[in-house]
Amino acid sequence: MKVTWLGHSSVVLDLDGVRFLTDPLLRPHAGLLRRLAPRPDPSSWSRPDVVLLSHLHHDHAELSSLRMLRDATLMSAPENVAWLRRRRRRLPDSVPLGDGWTTIDNPTGAQVQVRQVPAEHRHRPMPHRPNAAHGHLVRGPSGTVWIAGDTGLFPEMAAMPAMAGGPIDVALVPVWGWGPRLSAGHLSPVTAARAAVLSGARFAIPVHWGTLHPPFLAHFARSWLEQPGRRFAEAVAEQAPGCTAVVLAPGQFWVAPS
Repeated sequence: MKVTWLGHSSVVLDLDGVRFLTDPLLRPHAGLLRRLAPRPDPSSWSRPDVVLLSHLHHDHAELSSLRMLRDATLMSAPENVAWLRRRRRRLPDSVPLGDGWTTIDNPTGAQVQVRQVPAEHRHRPMPHRPNAAHGHLVRGPSGTVWIAGDTGLFPEMAAMPAMAGGPIDVALVPVWGWGPRLSAGHLSPVTAARAAVLSGARFAIPVHWGTLHPPFLAHFARSWLEQPGRRFAEAVAEQAPGCTAVVLAPGQFWVAPS
């Protein structure tokens, strides 16, 4: 199991012969938002088998980035897939996910599966796009990963192991946003550590921080964008002694211990 953080919520997960890419943001900007770090190196995200979309906010479902991934299979909630299929033009083939497991075609023969799980992120509805926000569970012989998606804290996070059919090995949890203040439906470093506790994850990797900022604020952005990862690691050490925080820089990867 190898995890590469590309910045924001874009993660490459290489698991037992299948390459997943989450919420791809592959260009220098997302609408008006700009990157603090350089755009991801194409060699780090090339040739994904599956693209997982947690929801359709522009910083998670950026259509120009999706059009760069036409050979992949895109998976998301049924409402999101229906909207994407209506866009059609040069987008990847889309497959709706539900509460059951979907098995991924894998030439190695290892069984790798994905399913949709709840998230709490309905505070910024979009009139022109569905607001079906959710997370994902991905499991294979090498372990199980909970990809939380954008979410606030909710008690059912404790049910993730039951939904996964076993322990959570790695949790990818959002710990901030892209502005100086955190809006509802997001996790702070402290509440993200609580999410790691609830899920029982052995390792937790913070995402959704240190990447995007509004225009004209680059001079001030670095100070408040670079703090959440460190604060998350401190909160995990305090709240979750059975969990190890793995804080990556954009473009950096981590290989899970066997």
